Amino acid sequence: MPLELRFVIKGNNQFEIKSWEYFRKPYSEGEKHLQTLLHQFNTPEKWEVRKTELRNNMLNKMGLNPLPKRNNLNPIRSNFRKLDGYYAENIALEVLPGVYLSGTLYSPAKPAKSNPAMLSPHGHFYNKIDHSIPNERGRYREDQQKRCAMLAKMGVYVFSYDMFAWGESNLQVPLKDHKSGLALTMQTWNSMRVVDFLLSMKQIDPTRIGITGASGGGTQTFIAAALDKRITLSVPTVMVSAHFFGGCPCESGLPIHQIENGLQTNNAEIAAMFAPKPQLIISDGNDWTQTVPVSEYPYLQKIYTYYKTPENIRNVHFPNEGHDYGISKRIAMYEFVSERFHLNTKNVKDKSGNWDESKIDVEPATALYVFRDKNSFPEHAVMGLEGVRKALLESQKKSD
Repeated sequence: MPLELRFVIKGNNQFEIKSWEYFRKPYSEGEKHLQTLLHQFNTPEKWEVRKTELRNNMLNKMGLNPLPKRNNLNPIRSNFRKLDGYYAENIALEVLPGVYLSGTLYSPAKPAKSNPAMLSPHGHFYNKIDHSIPNERGRYREDQQKRCAMLAKMGVYVFSYDMFAWGESNLQVPLKDHKSGLALTMQTWNSMRVVDFLLSMKQIDPTRIGITGASGGGTQTFIAAALDKRITLSVPTVMVSAHFFGGCPCESGLPIHQIENGLQTNNAEIAAMFAPKPQLIISDGNDWTQTVPVSEYPYLQKIYTYYKTPENIRNVHFPNEGHDYGISKRIAMYEFVSERFHLNTKNVKDKSGNWDESKIDVEPATALYVFRDKNSFPEHAVMGLEGVRKALLESQKKSD
């Protein structure tokens, strides 16, 4: 839903029908759409009305209106370890009765009385040579582990968690069901529950809650930031685009961009919903974010001027790089987060003042599993896509 197919003009009177391509548009169409949005919502008052409309539409299309009842998260913990300047512990959260979200909590070795926290959703990156290598998927990836550990060494509590029907979520729902509209719904709800979990910790500062992810994790980043008002800083990476909405049904499998009897939205406008709070857009020259410096970023700057906070929106663009969360992009994020959250970077820089990830322990995927050794998967867990859907609907019936 809506229509899974789209035809692409190949030239010479030839057309190709492709699946899940209906939200890939020409750059010119995205730019025209942004200009139309600016023309129609050209005052702070009109934009606030639009923002409310967008939020309600997204929640309705995801089936999250009303939001489910927030049950006890009943954390299941495993494999606590002390590493170089930070701790790591695997934790599963019961986000709905019988539905579990697995992740790893990275925490500072010497926390302050009040500490910031970050959510770290992952993207769809694979090892291009061998897709079976566990460390090259999801939250087990080297780049994901490094960015979480580096933030922890700076004094941030970071929760890195699975996409729906990925990683340990496969114990409950098969991988094939990741390509479903319910994935978008559950990933959004999962992020909200991660915020619940982080805020349940007395050492977390509720005014400093951030989120960052790349690719599909970037989509999760700006959607969660737009919908959960408790998030105060956002760094969506290689994903904000007005002409491409994500090639996976977990990003574009529900018509959240379509507005009944109104002007449809796009991902740049969804990112703009986070204004006036601090936001860094990271983009590159070899994917759909290549237009950010000349199109999406100027649009976002204009929205931020409605709040007289132009300093709170930034773009770091890497014209010669591709679609990843590589070292240069991570450094851009470190600099933004450390500045805005007032972090001590002494433990993560070398004597020359350069960012240094060399002391991060990149662990095998098995070290990041929650359900291992004595932790068997809960017997009362619901199983399969329909089991999760039923649990969601039952929780909504109990919602206040």
